Amino acid sequence: MKILIIEDESALGKSIAAYLEAESYTCELAPDKKTALDKIEAFDYDCILLDISLPDGNGLQVLEVLKKNLKTEGVIIISARDGIDDRIRGLQLGADDYLTKPFHFSELSARIAAVIRRRRFAGNQVLEAEGLQLDPQARTVKVEQIPVDLTKKEYDLLLYLLTNRNRVISKQAIAEHLSGDGEGLFDNYDFIYAHMKNLKKKLLQAGWTDRIKAIYGMGYKMEVP
Repeated sequence: MKILIIEDESALGKSIAAYLEAESYTCELAPDKKTALDKIEAFDYDCILLDISLPDGNGLQVLEVLKKNLKTEGVIIISARDGIDDRIRGLQLGADDYLTKPFHFSELSARIAAVIRRRRFAGNQVLEAEGLQLDPQARTVKVEQIPVDLTKKEYDLLLYLLTNRNRVISKQAIAEHLSGDGEGLFDNYDFIYAHMKNLKKKLLQAGWTDRIKAIYGMGYKMEVP
Protein backbone atom coordinates (compact mmCIF):
# COMPACT_ATOMS: atom_id res chain seq x y z
CA MET A 1 0.00 0.00 0.00
CA LYS A 2 1.26 3.42 -1.01
CA ILE A 3 1.48 6.44 1.30
CA LEU A 4 2.22 10.07 0.38
CA ILE A 5 3.79 12.06 3.23
CA ILE A 6 3.34 15.81 2.73
CA GLU A 7 5.63 17.26 5.39
CA ASP A 8 8.08 20.19 5.21
CA GLU A 9 10.13 19.04 8.22
CA SER A 10 12.61 16.82 6.40
CA ALA A 11 13.78 14.86 9.44
CA LEU A 12 10.22 14.13 10.57
CA GLY A 13 9.11 13.13 7.09
CA LYS A 14 12.02 10.72 6.71
CA SER A 15 11.43 9.25 10.17
CA ILE A 16 7.74 8.65 9.40
CA ALA A 17 8.67 7.04 6.08
CA ALA A 18 11.28 4.78 7.72
CA TYR A 19 8.77 3.59 10.33
CA LEU A 20 5.99 2.94 7.83
CA GLU A 21 8.31 1.19 5.38
CA ALA A 22 9.28 -1.16 8.21
CA GLU A 23 5.53 -1.86 8.43
CA SER A 24 5.61 -2.83 4.71
CA TYR A 25 4.13 0.39 3.30
CA THR A 26 5.60 2.13 0.26
CA CYS A 27 6.20 5.80 1.01
CA GLU A 28 6.85 8.95 -1.02
CA LEU A 29 7.73 12.37 0.35
CA ALA A 30 6.56 15.83 -0.67
CA PRO A 31 8.15 18.78 1.20
CA ASP A 32 5.83 21.46 -0.19
CA LYS A 33 2.43 22.07 -1.77
CA LYS A 34 3.70 22.18 -5.37
CA THR A 35 5.46 18.82 -5.12
CA ALA A 36 2.43 17.33 -3.38
CA LEU A 37 0.02 18.50 -6.09
CA ASP A 38 2.33 17.18 -8.83
CA LYS A 39 2.47 13.76 -7.18
CA ILE A 40 -1.29 13.64 -6.53
CA GLU A 41 -1.96 14.45 -10.18
CA ALA A 42 0.44 11.76 -11.43
CA PHE A 43 -0.21 8.93 -8.96
CA ASP A 44 -2.89 7.33 -6.79
CA TYR A 45 -2.26 6.64 -3.11
CA ASP A 46 -3.96 4.55 -0.45
CA CYS A 47 -3.49 7.26 2.16
CA ILE A 48 -2.09 10.79 2.33
CA LEU A 49 -0.49 12.27 5.45
CA LEU A 50 -0.96 16.01 5.20
CA ASP A 51 0.72 18.78 7.19
CA ILE A 52 -1.26 22.03 7.22
CA SER A 53 1.72 24.41 7.44
CA LEU A 54 3.70 24.20 4.20
CA PRO A 55 6.36 26.64 2.94
CA ASP A 56 4.42 27.56 -0.21
CA GLY A 57 0.85 27.40 1.03
CA ASN A 58 -1.71 25.81 3.32
CA GLY A 59 -2.19 22.05 3.37
CA LEU A 60 -5.94 22.58 3.31
CA GLN A 61 -5.51 23.85 -0.25
CA VAL A 62 -4.29 20.36 -1.17
CA LEU A 63 -7.48 18.94 0.31
CA GLU A 64 -9.52 21.34 -1.82
CA VAL A 65 -7.79 20.06 -4.96
CA LEU A 66 -8.41 16.44 -3.94
CA LYS A 67 -12.09 17.18 -3.43
CA LYS A 68 -12.38 19.11 -6.70
CA ASN A 69 -10.77 16.28 -8.68
CA LEU A 70 -12.88 13.61 -6.93
CA LYS A 71 -9.79 11.77 -5.69
CA THR A 72 -10.50 8.89 -3.32
CA GLU A 73 -7.34 8.77 -1.21
CA GLY A 74 -7.77 8.62 2.54
CA VAL A 75 -6.32 11.73 4.23
CA ILE A 76 -4.93 12.15 7.73
CA ILE A 77 -3.98 15.70 8.71
CA ILE A 78 -0.86 15.82 10.89
CA SER A 79 -0.23 19.25 12.32
CA ALA A 80 1.18 21.14 15.29
CA ARG A 81 -1.89 23.36 15.06
CA ASP A 82 -4.60 22.02 17.35
CA GLY A 83 -7.22 24.70 16.73
CA ILE A 84 -10.82 23.56 16.46
CA ASP A 85 -11.31 25.68 13.32
CA ASP A 86 -8.55 23.79 11.50
CA ARG A 87 -10.05 20.46 12.55
CA ILE A 88 -13.53 21.39 11.41
CA ARG A 89 -12.32 22.87 8.12
CA GLY A 90 -10.17 19.83 7.38
CA LEU A 91 -13.00 17.39 8.06
CA GLN A 92 -15.42 19.48 6.00
CA LEU A 93 -13.01 19.28 3.08
CA GLY A 94 -12.91 15.49 3.30
CA ALA A 95 -10.08 14.59 5.69
CA ASP A 96 -10.61 11.24 7.43
CA ASP A 97 -8.67 11.97 10.61
CA TYR A 98 -6.64 14.64 12.40
CA LEU A 99 -3.52 13.91 14.45
CA THR A 100 -1.77 16.61 16.48
CA LYS A 101 2.03 16.75 16.74
CA PRO A 102 3.84 15.31 18.55
CA PHE A 103 2.49 11.79 18.13
CA HIS A 104 3.65 8.19 18.39
CA PHE A 105 4.44 6.57 15.05
CA SER A 106 2.66 3.43 16.21
CA GLU A 107 -0.55 5.43 16.69
CA LEU A 108 -0.14 6.96 13.24
CA SER A 109 0.26 3.50 11.72
CA ALA A 110 -2.88 2.28 13.47
CA ARG A 111 -4.84 5.27 12.19
CA ILE A 112 -3.60 4.72 8.63
CA ALA A 113 -4.77 1.10 8.77
CA ALA A 114 -8.17 2.23 10.08
CA VAL A 115 -8.59 4.81 7.30
CA ILE A 116 -7.64 2.32 4.58
CA ARG A 117 -9.96 -0.27 6.08
CA ARG A 118 -12.90 2.13 6.13
CA ARG A 119 -12.19 3.32 2.60
CA ARG A 120 -11.76 -0.14 1.09
CA PHE A 121 -14.35 -2.11 3.02
CA ALA A 122 -17.18 0.32 3.70
CA GLY A 123 -20.80 -0.72 3.34
CA ASN A 124 -21.83 -4.32 2.78
CA GLN A 125 -18.69 -5.54 1.06
CA VAL A 126 -17.64 -8.95 2.35
CA LEU A 127 -13.95 -9.73 2.79
CA GLU A 128 -12.93 -13.11 1.40
CA ALA A 129 -9.78 -15.22 1.59
CA GLU A 130 -9.66 -18.81 0.37
CA GLY A 131 -13.16 -19.79 1.54
CA LEU A 132 -13.10 -17.48 4.57
CA GLN A 133 -15.77 -14.76 4.58
CA LEU A 134 -15.96 -11.81 6.95
CA ASP A 135 -18.89 -9.39 6.81
CA PRO A 136 -17.81 -6.07 8.44
CA GLN A 137 -21.36 -4.76 8.75
CA ALA A 138 -22.93 -7.88 10.24
CA ARG A 139 -19.67 -8.70 12.09
CA THR A 140 -19.96 -12.35 11.09
CA VAL A 141 -17.32 -14.86 10.03
CA LYS A 142 -17.89 -17.99 7.95
CA VAL A 143 -15.72 -20.72 6.46
CA GLU A 144 -17.38 -22.22 3.38
CA GLN A 145 -20.69 -20.78 4.65
CA ILE A 146 -20.24 -22.40 8.08
CA PRO A 147 -20.47 -19.77 10.88
CA VAL A 148 -17.43 -19.37 13.14
CA ASP A 149 -18.05 -18.04 16.66
CA LEU A 150 -15.30 -15.57 17.59
CA THR A 151 -14.81 -13.31 20.58
CA LYS A 152 -14.60 -9.55 19.95
CA LYS A 153 -10.80 -9.59 20.18
CA GLU A 154 -10.52 -12.58 17.84
CA TYR A 155 -12.83 -10.87 15.34
CA ASP A 156 -10.86 -7.61 15.54
CA LEU A 157 -7.62 -9.54 15.05
CA LEU A 158 -8.96 -11.39 12.03
CA LEU A 159 -10.29 -8.17 10.47
CA TYR A 160 -6.92 -6.48 11.01
CA LEU A 161 -5.07 -9.38 9.36
CA LEU A 162 -7.50 -9.50 6.43
CA THR A 163 -7.32 -5.80 5.69
CA ASN A 164 -3.52 -6.01 5.81
CA ARG A 165 -3.26 -9.27 3.88
CA ASN A 166 0.16 -10.17 2.48
CA ARG A 167 1.81 -7.57 4.74
CA VAL A 168 3.95 -8.32 7.77
CA ILE A 169 2.27 -6.71 10.78
CA SER A 170 4.47 -6.13 13.82
CA LYS A 171 3.46 -7.47 17.22
CA GLN A 172 3.57 -3.89 18.46
CA ALA A 173 1.01 -2.75 15.87
CA ILE A 174 -1.25 -5.73 16.64
CA ALA A 175 -1.02 -5.07 20.39
CA GLU A 176 -2.00 -1.43 19.95
CA HIS A 177 -4.82 -2.33 17.58
CA LEU A 178 -6.33 -4.84 19.98
CA SER A 179 -5.87 -2.71 23.09
CA GLY A 180 -6.74 0.63 21.53
CA ASP A 181 -3.64 2.06 23.23
CA GLY A 182 -1.51 4.40 21.14
CA GLU A 183 1.19 4.84 23.76
CA GLY A 184 3.08 1.71 22.78
CA LEU A 185 3.86 0.53 26.32
CA PHE A 186 3.51 -3.24 26.72
CA ASP A 187 5.35 -5.49 29.17
CA ASN A 188 4.91 -8.48 26.86
CA TYR A 189 2.82 -9.80 24.00
CA ASP A 190 1.38 -12.87 25.70
CA PHE A 191 -2.17 -11.68 25.10
CA ILE A 192 -1.47 -11.57 21.34
CA TYR A 193 -0.21 -15.14 21.36
CA ALA A 194 -3.33 -16.27 23.24
CA HIS A 195 -5.77 -14.52 20.86
CA MET A 196 -3.82 -15.69 17.81
CA LYS A 197 -3.75 -19.30 19.03
CA ASN A 198 -7.50 -19.33 19.71
CA LEU A 199 -8.33 -17.65 16.40
CA LYS A 200 -6.24 -20.09 14.36
CA LYS A 201 -7.70 -23.06 16.26
CA LYS A 202 -11.30 -22.00 15.57
CA LEU A 203 -10.61 -21.36 11.88
CA LEU A 204 -8.85 -24.71 11.49
CA GLN A 205 -11.71 -26.53 13.21
CA ALA A 206 -14.10 -24.89 10.72
CA GLY A 207 -12.03 -26.30 7.85
CA TRP A 208 -9.97 -23.27 6.80
CA THR A 209 -6.41 -23.82 5.61
CA ASP A 210 -4.14 -21.87 7.93
CA ARG A 211 -2.84 -18.81 6.10
CA ILE A 212 -1.66 -16.88 9.17
CA LYS A 213 2.10 -17.17 9.46
CA ALA A 214 4.40 -16.09 12.27
CA ILE A 215 7.38 -14.15 10.89
CA TYR A 216 10.26 -14.68 13.28
CA GLY A 217 11.40 -11.53 15.04
CA MET A 218 8.83 -9.38 13.24
CA GLY A 219 5.19 -10.30 13.64
CA TYR A 220 2.46 -12.02 11.64
CA LYS A 221 1.34 -12.18 8.02
CA MET A 222 -1.80 -13.51 6.37
CA GLU A 223 -0.64 -15.03 3.08
CA VAL A 224 -3.46 -15.19 0.53
CA PRO A 225 -3.48 -14.90 -3.29
